[in-house]
Amino acid sequence: MNEPQQVAAPCCTPPSGPPAQAMFPKSLETPARARAYVRDLLAHDDEPLDDDRLDDVLLIVSELVTNAYRYGTEPEDSLLVAVLTTPERVRVEVHDPRRARPQMRNESGERARGRGLHIVDELAVRWGTDDRPFGKAVWAEVKR
Repeated sequence: MNEPQQVAAPCCTPPSGPPAQAMFPKSLETPARARAYVRDLLAHDDEPLDDDRLDDVLLIVSELVTNAYRYGTEPEDSLLVAVLTTPERVRVEVHDPRRARPQMRNESGERARGRGLHIVDELAVRWGTDDRPFGKAVWAEVKR
């Protein structure tokens, strides 16, 4: 008989400084605003990231927010971006109001879209999707 799986608690505690989460209304500027927010938030962390790792986190933010913008929202919806840190990892969560889980597409050199989750998969030590009462959260963790 299989034992029930236990849901792991979030890996991280919020950093000091600005709030660890922010809401963004759906707009074409949302990915850029989310990147700026995360950059500012991590600049106030007790253990700043090196430039290469910060670039990885910001690229993940861009990909997850863009996916939520395109596939997880309607025109009047908003997204929530949360950042949690530990000395070992940075976790980024993007919450949207739709329950549909993201799907990795087969790679193709013929289309301009569909590479985002492949990028997240390469840069993150782990990533996934959690159901929420009113939607989902797609998250990724990056090693410091």
